Amino acid sequence: MASGFKLIFEISSLLLLMLLGLCRASTIGVCYGRNADDLPTPDKVAQLVEQHNIKYLRIYDSNIQVLKAFANTGVELMIGITNSDLLPFSQFQSNADTWLKNSILPYYPAAKITYITVGAEVTESTDNTSALVVPAMRNVFTALKKAGLHKRIKVSTTHSLGVLSRSFPPSAGAFNSSHASFLKPLLEFLAENRSPFMIDLYPYYALRDSPSNVSLDYALFQSSSEVIDPNTGLLYTNMFDAQIDALYFALMALNFRTIKIMVTETGWPSKGSPKETTATPDNAQIYNSNLIRHVINDSGTPAKPGEELDVYIFSLFNENRKPGLESERNWGLFYPDQTSVYNLDVTGKGAVDMTPTSNVTGGGGNSSSTTWCIASTKASEMDLQNALDWACGSGNVDCSAVQPSQPCFEPDTLLSHASFAFNSYYQQNGATDVACSFGGNGVKVDKDPSYDNCLYMTTGVGMNKTVSSNTTAMTSPSSSSSTQNEAFAWNSSFLLISFLVILLNMGESMKSLSWI
Repeated sequence: MASGFKLIFEISSLLLLMLLGLCRASTIGVCYGRNADDLPTPDKVAQLVEQHNIKYLRIYDSNIQVLKAFANTGVELMIGITNSDLLPFSQFQSNADTWLKNSILPYYPAAKITYITVGAEVTESTDNTSALVVPAMRNVFTALKKAGLHKRIKVSTTHSLGVLSRSFPPSAGAFNSSHASFLKPLLEFLAENRSPFMIDLYPYYALRDSPSNVSLDYALFQSSSEVIDPNTGLLYTNMFDAQIDALYFALMALNFRTIKIMVTETGWPSKGSPKETTATPDNAQIYNSNLIRHVINDSGTPAKPGEELDVYIFSLFNENRKPGLESERNWGLFYPDQTSVYNLDVTGKGAVDMTPTSNVTGGGGNSSSTTWCIASTKASEMDLQNALDWACGSGNVDCSAVQPSQPCFEPDTLLSHASFAFNSYYQQNGATDVACSFGGNGVKVDKDPSYDNCLYMTTGVGMNKTVSSNTTAMTSPSSSSSTQNEAFAWNSSFLLISFLVILLNMGESMKSLSWI
């Protein structure tokens, strides 16, 4: 009889874990680097993080003041062991045990630590640091296991894209063979313990270093054309997805198909040296806004559609002590005085303010401060169609207003439909010059293109997003995704409860039988 109840318990526990996994969605976090001498105190940083609804934070060490500051905030923390500390952690288990006992356990679970990174981008080091990583990871994992925390806190290490020897086309993605002795035991550890492969991805660097091979729009999630992988036929509209898939294919080539990928750094600098012309606040805002939208919608990648992906944006603050070019000190979302470098909603639940234009009968309104984006009459039909398909697909524009019987369907021309979609994307993404590029097929105008009942949206400052009076409302893609996730979670919970009721009834029946 006891074995019967044990079986019921194990089945119900397994189902619960499965449902929790299915209900999980992609997340956006932020990296809190502290390589600066003018940053606010950790207590003030915790207030700033809470104010902006940032729920996931990566720090690069296990600073006690930071752990104390984020205690009881609910913010999930990824903490780190620096490369300089790898040697003692790799040499003796007692070092990992002592560190966990003295530096982590006194602040856990008030400080909600969920990941520990053991070393960072070690393959970029010129010394033999990489040989220390896996032994150190094993010792940290063993320390966690002794404390009963190895299932709650995952252990991994971060990598640069340099860990790959080939990343294009994505299907040819392959790890650098010079790192084989390091990667084999690492990947075995990750697979065995269900820890993610952590990667730092920067399309900005690919663009900066190879501008003739990479377009700005492709790097910013704004490309109206597609890059085709000749081996798979998969279509890529942005570099981020291509880099992620290159890593997936590299893992699959070594038969590691179950390891999840986590992006532990990505972002765009808002300022650079004179030669770094694409390091601007507009580009930084566009990249991070499009990234957030792409991630929270659980879009996945061409090779892994719908696959959840956790991503951390680098970085919370500009850091004035970082060496290198000017851009290295200007990756922050905030200045040290806690003011925003540019507007960004990290949750993705908000939206750029949108209001209908005041001229509802169309066409005549002029404003020195208001602009719209329409399709260029010089663009080819193929370019317009590609741009329209992208805007209504990956660009997350609601194009229902240009469908038959809707207010913007007539005139039924590609130019008209593309203009409506271009402008919607333009307004949703801050009405910046880059948001109207569409591969050179978009044109900014200061004359309201609205006509009859077809209203072109504008960006309203300091106002909530309102619904257009078009028959079909413009809805936020993130809201739709959120609603679907909530519905799925509710249905999953209902199924779980129903199953548990059945199990309880089975248990009662078995109990009754035991008396016979």
